Amino acid sequence: MKKRSRNNSVRKLVTQLMTSNCGAGAVTRAESSMAACSVEDVLAKAERDEAERLKSISVVKELELEFDVGNLLALDKNPVELRGRSQDREELLRALARDNVQLLVNEIWKLPAERTDDVLVVKLPEASTKLPREKPLPKVRPPTKWEQFAKLKGIQKKKKTNLVWDEVHKEWRRRWGYKRAKDDTKEWLIEVPETADPSEDQFAKRNKAKKERVAKNEFNRLRNIARASKTPVAGLGLAPRAQQSKSELAQAVSVARTSTASVGKFQDRLPKEKAPRNTGKKRKFQPLLGDFGNEKQKQLEMLKVMETKKPRLDVTKAVNKQLREDEEEEGRTRRKKGSGKKGDRGKRGAAGGKGKGAKGSKGGKGARSTKGKGRGPHMKQGKR
Repeated sequence: MKKRSRNNSVRKLVTQLMTSNCGAGAVTRAESSMAACSVEDVLAKAERDEAERLKSISVVKELELEFDVGNLLALDKNPVELRGRSQDREELLRALARDNVQLLVNEIWKLPAERTDDVLVVKLPEASTKLPREKPLPKVRPPTKWEQFAKLKGIQKKKKTNLVWDEVHKEWRRRWGYKRAKDDTKEWLIEVPETADPSEDQFAKRNKAKKERVAKNEFNRLRNIARASKTPVAGLGLAPRAQQSKSELAQAVSVARTSTASVGKFQDRLPKEKAPRNTGKKRKFQPLLGDFGNEKQKQLEMLKVMETKKPRLDVTKAVNKQLREDEEEEGRTRRKKGSGKKGDRGKRGAAGGKGKGAKGSKGGKGARSTKGKGRGPHMKQGKR
């Protein structure tokens, strides 16, 4: 039945082609044998139409295309003449794109293929053309110290399940996080080990150990980052600067000296090096448990001072303040006297004989002179 229906469809196709080619309206079997167009011509035209519809996979170009299969890119350097072809320009560009895509697909089929789930898969090679992008490609994270050690020793990480059986609650719980199994933070009672101090707080000890673990993990994380970026980790003490002060240098020397096993006690000194000074200041606190009588006396003295209405006078401080004021006053007076003597000498030299004249004293104050410069030869001594 299938073969008979196929033959009928072929006959209908041949009849339609003969009708279109010979110009006859309705062609019968008798007329078809006598028609000018033979069956061979019709079949040849059908093959040509089929070949036109399904073009060949082989494309001939004057210049070979440049391919970047990694980016699925084909570069055609053949010139294209589009002048004077405004009507069939779209058809020409469509045919050109089809040929170039066919050549690119041919290059892809040359690559080794493998079948995965009944599908042919081809692994593209590395791209040779660098395409622009907004941000750079993410760099591969460098391995940590533990990862390097595990790779060297062949240690493989075992994947743990998310849920574990909790013997206390008799149910499956998460291994980590909220409502996890064996959550030691929810325990209200901790058994004191035999080797531990009975007076030691086990809860505080557990919290302290957790803080130390967190700090150690953070330090290891920063150290891995510093190792990856090849920058030194800042240690304890002074941070490096371009120029340090004298006190900072002295503190650095003191820290370096006391960093030995003997805390600098047996450290050799330079020929002209001075004795080290204790740069740190030791704070002194009163003992929590001590002499209760001394503590009572201090509190009574404090209450006595608070109850007195008169201000408390510090005799030593007041005397020192008065002495400083006296010294400052004496210094000001001495400076004034020195400036006054210099002014008198200047006035006397400038004014000359501008004295009292007739009322001159025994000290030699002469009479008023007309010229007014010093003691003249006509100056009379003493009173008239």
